[in-house]
Amino acid sequence: MARKTVPSERVLTFTMGREELVIHRRYEVLGIVNDFLIGIWFVIGSVCFFYEGAVQSAGVWLFVIGSVQLLIRPAIRLHRYVYFKRLPDEQHDA
Repeated sequence: MARKTVPSERVLTFTMGREELVIHRRYEVLGIVNDFLIGIWFVIGSVCFFYEGAVQSAGVWLFVIGSVQLLIRPAIRLHRYVYFKRLPDEQHDA
């Protein structure tokens, strides 16, 4: 990924190949889906706490699932960072 700056305008432009853009979008969609599911688990889990018994236990498990997914979020970002770091730079031989 090559970076070009224009000093007078203070604009930073990223030049990416088609493959890098496709990969970037996939990781972005994966992160959005993960965040959406986290919200669903916590909302349903919260509603389950209005009831007693097995429904409340289901709510606890939904909170656990949502918490695990909160740990997945930084793992997705880290994997994306490592993947992009491995891609060769078009301006320099890697």
